[in-house]
Amino acid sequence: MSSVQVLEILFGSKSRARMMRFFILNNSHEYSFSDIVSRNIINSSETRKELSAFKKAGFVKEKNKKGKKYYQTNISFPFYQEIERLVIKSDIFPQCSSLSNVKKVGDVKLVVTTGVFMNYAKGKLDLLLVIDNASRTKLKTLINHLEAEVGKEIRYMLLTAEELTYRLNMLDRFLINIFKEPHEIYFSKLPKIKQMVSILKK
Repeated sequence: MSSVQVLEILFGSKSRARMMRFFILNNSHEYSFSDIVSRNIINSSETRKELSAFKKAGFVKEKNKKGKKYYQTNISFPFYQEIERLVIKSDIFPQCSSLSNVKKVGDVKLVVTTGVFMNYAKGKLDLLLVIDNASRTKLKTLINHLEAEVGKEIRYMLLTAEELTYRLNMLDRFLINIFKEPHEIYFSKLPKIKQMVSILKK
């Protein structure tokens, strides 16, 4: 059983676990109801139900600004630190089921996960995508779903295979650092990439 599934059991539902993670990872921001619905990709009635439970427990604070309601994490909640540790400890990768839809975006050559997917807070990128003939619309849909599963904004880079080769040949420092930091090659059609990565790490 994955750690994400454990969270779903502990928190009662997939929706509650997703929203709990969202509020923990974005604890310094205020969100409107519509923002919460769109960012978590949960229907309005389910979102309203979970927000009501969070408010009742004291986990979330509700504020009114110019007649509009906003919600923010209550970091003074008695069990906040315990929940935060549990959420952060839970592995997101490889439980992000939306990542399997990456092949619908275009001719996928390489997918590398790092940053938030590897619980690596110091990373400057979360997802490296090397895709030829990529559909921007399908890419946006993919990223939106991934962000809903992860609970925060995904920092990603999209390159073509030609662009990747050029930048690696130029010893692009940003790309080299990605492969030096904790990462996972989720998918690859580039047979020499692992050999190249091992050379770059030296």
